[in-house]
Amino acid sequence: MVKLVWTELSTEDLKEIFDYIAKDSSRYASITVNKIYNRAQDIIDNPYVGRVVPEINIKVIREVISGNYRIVYKIINDFQVDILRVYHSARLLKADRLE
Repeated sequence: MVKLVWTELSTEDLKEIFDYIAKDSSRYASITVNKIYNRAQDIIDNPYVGRVVPEINIKVIREVISGNYRIVYKIINDFQVDILRVYHSARLLKADRLE
């Protein structure tokens, strides 16, 4: 079991996702953000549950999917995983925007 650390960028991403969806429905925005958060919890028990991010191709930078969102994370060590970003799958992911 690892400690899950949400970086400042990833928490900003969640806030932006919430704000964007909340323009139409604050209820749906809450549901979406909660689903993303809950999906990220799967990483705690098995940090290698996600696939290697194809654009980056570094073994310790992986992602899990929640709906239309990519939860990108980095395995720091056996005890910690950092959530780097939460990206909409339609957006282009660039390595220089992860940290």
